[in-house]
Amino acid sequence: MDAAETKQSHDSQSSAALTLAALGIVYGDIGTSVLYAAKEVFNPSHGIPLDHGTIIGGISAIFWSLMIVVSLKYVTLIMRADNKGEGGIMALLALASSAVQRYPRWRSGLMLLGAFGAALFYGDAVLTPAISVLSAVEGLEVGMTALKPFVVPISVGVLVALFAFQRHGTAVVGRLFGPVMVMWFACLAAVGVYSIIGNPLILAALNPLHAITFVTAHGWASFLVLGAVVLGVTGAEALYADMGHFGKRPIRIAWFGLVFPALALNYLGQGALLMSNPEAVGNPFFMMFPGWALYPMVGLATAATVIASQATISGAYSLTKQAIQLGFLPRMNIIQTSDKEIGQIYMPGVNWILLAAVLAAVIGFGSSSALASAYGLSVTGTMLIDTFLTFFVIRFAWKYNLALCLLATVFFIIVDVAFFSASILKFSEGGWFPLLMATIVYTVMITWRRGRQILMRRMQSSAIPLDTFRNSLLDHPPTRVPGTAIFMAPESGAVPHALLHNLSHNKVLHERVIFVTVIISDIPYVQAGDRVKVEPMGNEWYTIRMNFGFKDRPDVSEGLRLCAAHGLEFNLLETSFFLNRETLVPVTGNEDGMALWRERMFATMARNASSITDYFNIPTNRVIELGTRIEI
Repeated sequence: MDAAETKQSHDSQSSAALTLAALGIVYGDIGTSVLYAAKEVFNPSHGIPLDHGTIIGGISAIFWSLMIVVSLKYVTLIMRADNKGEGGIMALLALASSAVQRYPRWRSGLMLLGAFGAALFYGDAVLTPAISVLSAVEGLEVGMTALKPFVVPISVGVLVALFAFQRHGTAVVGRLFGPVMVMWFACLAAVGVYSIIGNPLILAALNPLHAITFVTAHGWASFLVLGAVVLGVTGAEALYADMGHFGKRPIRIAWFGLVFPALALNYLGQGALLMSNPEAVGNPFFMMFPGWALYPMVGLATAATVIASQATISGAYSLTKQAIQLGFLPRMNIIQTSDKEIGQIYMPGVNWILLAAVLAAVIGFGSSSALASAYGLSVTGTMLIDTFLTFFVIRFAWKYNLALCLLATVFFIIVDVAFFSASILKFSEGGWFPLLMATIVYTVMITWRRGRQILMRRMQSSAIPLDTFRNSLLDHPPTRVPGTAIFMAPESGAVPHALLHNLSHNKVLHERVIFVTVIISDIPYVQAGDRVKVEPMGNEWYTIRMNFGFKDRPDVSEGLRLCAAHGLEFNLLETSFFLNRETLVPVTGNEDGMALWRERMFATMARNASSITDYFNIPTNRVIELGTRIEI
């Protein structure tokens, strides 16, 4: 075998492995939508009669939603808008905002819109585990109605175990995800084909005219049922969000090669069952299976929903980390659970808050049908914002013709608006829950971002330019002592407050003075060769700019090691880090301030943020903190 054939063989093996992994991580959410989507579309509460015409129309609506929203919008269009290979709403936001830098007002608006889309994702991260696990365990009711009182307690037990496991990381279980999901999709396809053979008339649902008729021929009820149809595409955002882990090609191969065919066959199979037995509308998915297969499928479905839940939980960690580094949330404790994969992290604070919210949803709503009303709003809101941000990327970053940009996005925006409008009509039935969550998270995010801006202005108003300060010290030099002093410096080039306090109290300056500025770029990762830039200032003063992507870990210790290539080496035993700790005092009457309650919220978040030494990986035994009192 020659070199070219060997490379091709390795590439094929790598692609196959990534495709299998993508099946386990990316498609858990959308792959478990079959448990509840069709059931909710044909829910008698919508007022649409259950006859052959409406069954064909409803299944057609789900099929063509998958085709339009997932195959065309996400897999074909939005996955092209990658940020250095990364996807997800934060990556898309960074790409869109950098594309409109010449328009500051647009950029501010897009940042706020993207932040709200991210806040909506947290609603998805709560509702996906809740509705998925509940709908799987509800399969027990099909076999034995006496088990109905145990559905919620069993679901709670599964979810508590899932969240408790998070601190161990997902590397071990992750290897099992792909094969389990292959088995799941194979079962979906097999039972779908079996059911279709029993009533092949359902294949008429492949005609899009039946979908159009279904969503237009029943008046107000047709509009309402769109809020249930969209449940079939929940999880579409995951295809884009996890693109950086697997690449576009494996995700596309998995979708068109297995996932989409399996889902289509299963939905068609559920429709065929309903045409033969309308009484199966209570749970058409599990009633497709013969009695001997029911309980094994409940077990497999529970495993699949745990995998779907794991994907959204991990996504919440990743999104939170990105939001912190883009300046939307305070520092939080981040634990790396893998020595090999930077994306495998655990955030204790996020984990337990999510668990509390998930248990509240499961116990409060009590069934997957009740949760379905709440689920659609967060999903459709995020999808709509994705489409809107994509327009700015293809117009201003890719510089495509305006007519082409409108053609590429307006159709999807119309579809998204229709789904979102139908979902928001279910506000009183549960839609308030994800909207309330998103509002709380969004308020926290914009308060933190605004507070940091005010804080920076306060500090800059009394700041001294570094060059001016250094020149004054050259005229009246203080006593120099052995060792290296490192000061974390703002990007503005002002003198760090910690240096002023140290000079004021100790009256000395170290023989080598380093100013480190950490910059988080709007790209996911920064290569090691581009990570640091060293600039000598003379008289043993240096500035170091450390660049990190919004998915990198900001690691100052590693950055200092990289400085050796630039002729600047450090002995940490002879190095001291001087950090500033601000004590924030909320006050009223400042023209550029916030409402007092928001200032108090910001001060509380700042006070409870995780240690800057842990966040930037600074040796704790070499740190000296000096305090500053600042009114905001």
